[in-house]
Amino acid sequence: MNEDVRLTAWVRGRVQQVGFRWFTRANALEIGGLTGFARNTEDGRVQVVAEGQRENCHRLLDWLRSDDTPGRVDGVTEIWDTPRGGYEGFAIR
Repeated sequence: MNEDVRLTAWVRGRVQQVGFRWFTRANALEIGGLTGFARNTEDGRVQVVAEGQRENCHRLLDWLRSDDTPGRVDGVTEIWDTPRGGYEGFAIR
Protein backbone atom coordinates (compact mmCIF):
# COMPACT_ATOMS: atom_id res chain seq x y z
CA MET A 1 0.00 0.00 0.00
CA ASN A 2 1.40 3.38 -0.99
CA GLU A 3 -0.57 5.77 1.19
CA ASP A 4 0.09 9.47 1.54
CA VAL A 5 2.45 10.43 4.36
CA ARG A 6 4.33 13.39 5.79
CA LEU A 7 8.11 13.19 6.08
CA THR A 8 9.97 15.68 8.23
CA ALA A 9 13.74 15.37 7.94
CA TRP A 10 16.50 17.35 9.64
CA VAL A 11 19.75 17.24 7.68
CA ARG A 12 22.98 18.06 9.50
CA GLY A 13 26.44 18.70 8.17
CA ARG A 14 27.70 21.39 5.81
CA VAL A 15 24.31 21.95 4.21
CA GLN A 16 23.83 25.72 4.31
CA GLN A 17 25.17 28.13 1.68
CA VAL A 18 25.88 25.28 -0.75
CA GLY A 19 22.59 25.22 -2.71
CA PHE A 20 21.19 22.38 -0.62
CA ARG A 21 17.62 23.74 -0.43
CA TRP A 22 17.54 24.47 -4.17
CA PHE A 23 18.71 20.96 -5.06
CA THR A 24 16.28 19.46 -2.55
CA ARG A 25 13.40 21.30 -4.24
CA ALA A 26 14.66 20.25 -7.69
CA ASN A 27 14.78 16.60 -6.61
CA ALA A 28 11.32 16.77 -5.02
CA LEU A 29 9.94 18.19 -8.28
CA GLU A 30 11.76 15.55 -10.34
CA ILE A 31 10.36 12.76 -8.17
CA GLY A 32 6.93 14.31 -8.59
CA GLY A 33 3.82 14.30 -6.47
CA LEU A 34 5.50 15.91 -3.45
CA THR A 35 4.55 19.12 -1.70
CA GLY A 36 6.29 20.83 1.19
CA PHE A 37 9.41 22.90 1.75
CA ALA A 38 13.10 23.04 2.62
CA ARG A 39 14.38 25.68 5.03
CA ASN A 40 17.55 26.59 6.91
CA THR A 41 17.41 26.39 10.69
CA GLU A 42 19.33 28.66 13.05
CA ASP A 43 21.52 25.77 14.28
CA GLY A 44 22.94 25.09 10.79
CA ARG A 45 20.67 22.22 9.75
CA VAL A 46 18.18 22.10 6.89
CA GLN A 47 14.63 21.03 7.66
CA VAL A 48 12.76 19.26 4.87
CA VAL A 49 9.02 18.63 5.02
CA ALA A 50 7.56 16.54 2.21
CA GLU A 51 4.05 15.20 1.76
CA GLY A 52 2.98 12.68 -0.84
CA GLN A 53 3.04 8.97 -1.52
CA ARG A 54 5.27 7.02 0.88
CA GLU A 55 7.41 5.66 -1.99
CA ASN A 56 8.13 9.19 -3.26
CA CYS A 57 9.00 10.44 0.22
CA HIS A 58 11.39 7.49 0.62
CA ARG A 59 13.01 8.40 -2.70
CA LEU A 60 13.60 11.95 -1.45
CA LEU A 61 14.94 10.65 1.88
CA ASP A 62 17.31 8.30 0.05
CA TRP A 63 18.60 11.26 -1.96
CA LEU A 64 19.09 13.33 1.21
CA ARG A 65 21.29 10.52 2.56
CA SER A 66 23.21 9.97 -0.68
CA ASP A 67 26.55 11.32 -1.83
CA ASP A 68 24.76 13.26 -4.61
CA THR A 69 23.78 16.18 -2.37
CA PRO A 70 25.70 19.45 -2.37
CA GLY A 71 27.85 20.13 0.66
CA ARG A 72 28.37 17.32 3.16
CA VAL A 73 25.62 15.42 4.95
CA ASP A 74 26.70 14.04 8.31
CA GLY A 75 23.31 12.62 9.21
CA VAL A 76 19.57 12.77 8.67
CA THR A 77 16.90 12.39 11.34
CA GLU A 78 13.39 11.68 10.10
CA ILE A 79 9.87 11.59 11.50
CA TRP A 80 6.92 10.05 9.67
CA ASP A 81 3.38 11.30 10.21
CA THR A 82 0.03 11.75 8.51
CA PRO A 83 -0.16 14.55 5.93
CA ARG A 84 -1.54 17.90 7.05
CA GLY A 85 -1.86 19.52 3.63
CA GLY A 86 -1.83 23.22 2.90
CA TYR A 87 1.16 23.31 0.54
CA GLU A 88 0.82 24.64 -2.99
CA GLY A 89 3.98 22.98 -4.28
CA PHE A 90 7.50 22.46 -2.99
CA ALA A 91 9.01 25.70 -1.70
CA ILE A 92 12.34 27.05 -0.50
CA ARG A 93 11.89 29.01 2.71
